[in-house]
Amino acid sequence: MNNIAKRLAVIGLAGALATTGAMIADSEGYVPGTYIDPVGIITACFGHTSKELKLGVVMSDQQCLELLAKDLVNHNQQLLSAVNVPLSEQEHAAYLSFHYNVGAANFRSSTLLKYLNAGSRVEACNQLTRWVYARGVKLNGLIKRRSHERDLCLSGVLNGQH
Repeated sequence: MNNIAKRLAVIGLAGALATTGAMIADSEGYVPGTYIDPVGIITACFGHTSKELKLGVVMSDQQCLELLAKDLVNHNQQLLSAVNVPLSEQEHAAYLSFHYNVGAANFRSSTLLKYLNAGSRVEACNQLTRWVYARGVKLNGLIKRRSHERDLCLSGVLNGQH
């Protein structure tokens, strides 16, 4: 699927959320239906998870985009409700990608969030690269994703854009 950001914007997502959605889609990968993720969870499309998912379901590109858009809105609301400091656009994108991947509960209990809400923004960004394990196994895809998230996050902090 190409031009995911544009297609998410057509669905109704604001520019920054659509752009972050494209970044997340790239990190998550795309399967037009259901599959088992690296930790054994039934997943669909761009990393969508739900207890209602069943293996063997095929979905259209449009269905997958709509799931991604809905998930982005939900994760963004959960992220913003947990953070009590203003975020730069880059921090927001990095933390939304992270939140989308690890989930609300892990984000809320993380040292990263404690640092962020205490105003230790560089330390918070640096925490991202600690989250590269899935069920005790270090995954190359997570190493790459977290490095990108950290670099993006730090660019928003170090450029003083928050």
